[in-house]
Amino acid sequence: MGKTARGKHDAAAWIRDCIIRYTASAENSLQFEGVHEPAWAEPLIGFSRGDDPLYPKFKEDIGPFYWTPQEIFAATFPGLRVAPGELTVISWILPQTKQTRRDNRREKAVSAERWARSRKYGEDFNIKLRDHLVGVLREAGYEAVAPLNAPAWKWEKSARYGFASSWSERHAAFASGLGTFGLCDGLITSKGKAMRCGSVVARIAVPTSERPYTDHHAYCLFYFNGSCGKCIERCPADAITREGHDKEKCHTYINDVSSKSIRSRFGFDTSGCGLCQVGVPCEAKIPLPGRTG
Repeated sequence: MGKTARGKHDAAAWIRDCIIRYTASAENSLQFEGVHEPAWAEPLIGFSRGDDPLYPKFKEDIGPFYWTPQEIFAATFPGLRVAPGELTVISWILPQTKQTRRDNRREKAVSAERWARSRKYGEDFNIKLRDHLVGVLREAGYEAVAPLNAPAWKWEKSARYGFASSWSERHAAFASGLGTFGLCDGLITSKGKAMRCGSVVARIAVPTSERPYTDHHAYCLFYFNGSCGKCIERCPADAITREGHDKEKCHTYINDVSSKSIRSRFGFDTSGCGLCQVGVPCEAKIPLPGRTG
């Protein structure tokens, strides 16, 4: 494909503007009848290179089924020979709104309605955002793919971590300088842990974002000095302990309790919970001294 002339920094600004504008559109909605209320606040956006050493490390750590950026790009465009360094991973964070965080903070056992709607209709928007960005990039002459929207993406079982998948949006965000992991496995960003994230892999040159950490737990107070553990108290499934996050226990509670409750109370199907993401010091910021949020 022919490439549209665009400098690296222009490309970054163009991509950021595309994501922010789409998030400001009416597509970003909790789908309340008769009223428009956004599912997400303004996004955070970061970039990492397709040849970043973290991606093969993720694959080695999580399992052989896990895609590197080059692998999902090559599977999508089998006729192209592209080096990993020609690729950019575009990652974004969609922060929960104040109202949604407030509502879920009050809950002790299951999701509040706004949170459940953000999990269903907000993630529907996130899927559209991935496709929208891919479409904009391809129209401008840049091959692109959204790994989570790829037909081959699927859930997998990691020998080391249990529940896993072909591609992790949180790991892409970590590589792109957007946040680090907490005790409950949630990603703590400058807008906090109450969020969803997304990504696109594209053949485009963009300056990488600063990654101001080396430790993948750098922003978590529990790992920083042992002073926290609030997410342990917030988890209604007892799936979080000082040893970490029990994915099996979490998954069982969401399927057997939370999802059924959402269906009976609100009349739609989704897998929300999110109680460990609110009512905690990292809900809406990085809680460490000297960090801004």
